[in-house]
Amino acid sequence: MKTTRIATGCALALSCLTAAQANSLTVDKSRSRIQVDARATGHSFTGTLNDYQAAISGNGRTLEPAAVALTWKFSDLKTGDDKRDREMLKWLGAAPEGSFRFIKTWKEGDKTMAQGTLAIHGISKTIAFPYTATKEGEWVTIDGTATLNYQDFSLPLIESFAVMKVDPALSVRFHLVGQSK
Repeated sequence: MKTTRIATGCALALSCLTAAQANSLTVDKSRSRIQVDARATGHSFTGTLNDYQAAISGNGRTLEPAAVALTWKFSDLKTGDDKRDREMLKWLGAAPEGSFRFIKTWKEGDKTMAQGTLAIHGISKTIAFPYTATKEGEWVTIDGTATLNYQDFSLPLIESFAVMKVDPALSVRFHLVGQSK
């Protein structure tokens, strides 16, 4: 009888722990943004990803991610200049979609770092970047910035008339807000 109670108690505790670690995050796109900052000769510009698919799960108590999958179409990345957006799609060629898949997190001093695989132009690269995650009630906010070089994805340097160039170093900023369930 005592063994049964202990086993039942352990099973209940394990199921509660598992439930706490199996939360999913439903991203509210109206409160979230993913943006790409670029520098070009004489100016800079920002592209905003208007649509994407995000599947995020993790520990609802510690906010440590278990899985993150993000996919998008580059046709949904808008810079505010229709001509530039059309040229970007031509430049990307036959693979106008991208994805990010989470691998792991760790602490580096006072920063929390994430690592994942970023796929652009049919090329996958492992990237690492700092991020923060906070929770208020059922709402979770994840912020971070990843820096990348588009030439690492076999994309050519963007030049126009041998005068204007787009710096290959890009900054991807994300602010994801969602409900934890």
